[in-house]
Amino acid sequence: MKGSASAFLLVSLLLTSCSASNTEAPNKLSLDGRWIVEPDGQVMLDPQTSGLVRWRDKLLTVSDGSAHPSQQRKLAKIDPQSTTLSSERMVITMTDNVLKSCFALYLGEKPDYEALVVDPDDDKVFYLVTEDASRSGGISGACAKRYKHTGSTDYPTLLVRLELKGDALLMTHVRPLQFAPEFKVGDYPNDGIEGMAMSPERMLYLALEKDMVGNPRIFSLLIDEEFWQNQDFASVSDPQLKTPAFDRGNHPINGMDYYITATGQSYLVAAARNDDEIWFIDLAKKRETIVVPLQFMAQVDSPDTSCPEWELMDNASIEGIAVDGESLWLINDPWKKNYLKNIQCNANEQRYKKMAPLLFKMPINPDWFAASQ
Repeated sequence: MKGSASAFLLVSLLLTSCSASNTEAPNKLSLDGRWIVEPDGQVMLDPQTSGLVRWRDKLLTVSDGSAHPSQQRKLAKIDPQSTTLSSERMVITMTDNVLKSCFALYLGEKPDYEALVVDPDDDKVFYLVTEDASRSGGISGACAKRYKHTGSTDYPTLLVRLELKGDALLMTHVRPLQFAPEFKVGDYPNDGIEGMAMSPERMLYLALEKDMVGNPRIFSLLIDEEFWQNQDFASVSDPQLKTPAFDRGNHPINGMDYYITATGQSYLVAAARNDDEIWFIDLAKKRETIVVPLQFMAQVDSPDTSCPEWELMDNASIEGIAVDGESLWLINDPWKKNYLKNIQCNANEQRYKKMAPLLFKMPINPDWFAASQ
């Protein structure tokens, strides 16, 4: 990535020490983003990217329910080195098992997918989660009665299993999620689960944007051999991790992955979109969250005296994060309300108007974790 050498140098100088509480770097880490392009060189059109995973030698991303219709209900493959998309999308097809479920209509029309993970034991298996189903028309009859007590929104959050069989990406199973009343999740259709990560032990972690008091939350769910044998509610647990808490404002987690340090410490690495921060959340619950503040720079192809090679973004809105060794890949979700505020240079105006995303690479500094012990 052109210009990334300066970012790597800068991050190595940050966070040389951390206190026992949430600690920010003394300066923001600046990350250079490159436009994600189709094979013909055109930018990716309005994908509303909402998940990112490392898969084989590529990255996979998924679009949410507000994306351009051409991007929905499929996974897109990105070459991280060239930020070029594969010409073929992985189109999701429902099996008879899902077609017979209570959720077939919603999943077949305009599902709002908000996170993506790869099964740690089989990289041909993927998991998606849905968020906003308020435009679906709901469910009725026996289905509504069966899935009434969600503990959150009227239409339940759905966990979806995909399996790659040959060239076909099949949706094989779906289960609704249930939140205990004491979790006080609240009824927020568009502020639900936005991030997922899975441990080698098959514990699935789910990041909620906000609960009834406005704080982000993380829940967990064990995906064992029996998990997909029925379509009843799957009840999540609260692992009571040391996530940051806030007195005011919205501070959602919008992307998440699982990270193990060189010394064997396990963390959830989360993208805090509104705060332009990356959080490292200790799964052992011994250390407070490590907070890394960021700023995002967009690539300018034709720099001149008025437009440098990289321009500072007003709003990036990171919604996908993927661990790749000792680096992170980040992808942004062009937030339609704010994305045009980024327009500065003529070279990027049409890209922003097309709601085109960028890909960023961020090195992980081992000093952050050593200093937090």
